[in-house]
Amino acid sequence: MGEGLKNPNSRRSRWATFFSAFGRNSSGNSLIEFAIVAAPLLVLLFLILEVGLVYLANGALENAVAQGARMIRTGEAQSQSFDAGRFKTEVCKYLTALLTCNHLTLDVRTFSSFGSTSLTNPLDASGNLKSGFSYQPGVGGQIVIVRAFYEWDLPAKLPTAISGLSVRMSNMADGNLLLIATQAFRNEPFN
Repeated sequence: MGEGLKNPNSRRSRWATFFSAFGRNSSGNSLIEFAIVAAPLLVLLFLILEVGLVYLANGALENAVAQGARMIRTGEAQSQSFDAGRFKTEVCKYLTALLTCNHLTLDVRTFSSFGSTSLTNPLDASGNLKSGFSYQPGVGGQIVIVRAFYEWDLPAKLPTAISGLSVRMSNMADGNLLLIATQAFRNEPFN
């Protein structure tokens, strides 16, 4: 018989044998399963990294505000006639490498009692940081609230490969995240 007259069932049986052997082979299953799981896993890892950096930065901001507020509470800032700029410089000394002084805004207000304190939202209706914050360190025995606002552009802090996978945690109009640290206390009787 000629080559063209072979049994057509034998050709099907060769393909069936090939595909059935391919289906039984499981040597690449792990690679395929990892490829399916890798993308969500990497996104989750980068999200955890990003949230961790936010907590680390917020902790650093809280520490810097606590150190600066101590100067007001003890009367050191008042005795050295600190103005808003000098107080900001002192607070900036306690910021870590994650935060810079350029994006820091401080608000220091005095109140007659803890019950009379009222803090407004630092963001306007459009999501921009308000202006007109004050510096009132008060005298001995007065209630003082020190608030620090830091506009953080987190993806700018991340390596380029990671920032592309970043989940934008933002509460401001420009896409930045506003970190807030607050200290409320009664000044010591230093007068």
